Amino acid sequence: MLSRNRLLLIALLFWYVAVSIWTAQSPADPQFWQLASILPTVFVLVLIVTHRALPLSHASYALITVFLTLHTIGVHYTYAQVPAGLWMEQALQLGRNHFDRVVHFSFGFLLVYPMEELFRLGAGVRGWLVYYLPVMTVLGLSGLWEIIESWVASAVHPELGITYLGSQGDVWDAQQDMAAALYGALLCVTMIATARAMRGPQPACEAEAVVSE
Repeated sequence: MLSRNRLLLIALLFWYVAVSIWTAQSPADPQFWQLASILPTVFVLVLIVTHRALPLSHASYALITVFLTLHTIGVHYTYAQVPAGLWMEQALQLGRNHFDRVVHFSFGFLLVYPMEELFRLGAGVRGWLVYYLPVMTVLGLSGLWEIIESWVASAVHPELGITYLGSQGDVWDAQQDMAAALYGALLCVTMIATARAMRGPQPACEAEAVVSE
């Protein structure tokens, strides 16, 4: 019989698969959907393969699932056409669809904690580095993503390249996206550090228990 821990992980995986199947139905731009779905699929496969060797907490897997869900929705509509972003654009008079900014912010805010767990429990990082390294990792991956986007945009049909970049006429789009991820990461590590300071020091065995099955 499957344990409660295993059932939760399976449920999160099934959720992501279900969302992916839904977004695969009549996407706004099928070629864009295919290109933008490659890295998330590889990421999920890596998580599955490394689950036993580098297990994360349920909170980390849940945060990753939320981020992947937001990204998958953006890919289905193309980020410039996501209905929620269009609503925000009209309600707040933003001048563009900012759903892509929300997802980039979420990349930093939602994925810093799983990265912090990997550094702290997987690599034994301690002290201020346990907060510094996840933030720098988010910033580095954000920059790498913008580079990959530029490679794809230059290698495919010009119209698809513009769609893939999703700049919506903003010449500073790449820098704004990286900044959004950085702000999300900084907010998350601030919340983590504040919560731990209020809770006080924990025994090492209790800290490691959060990732055990």
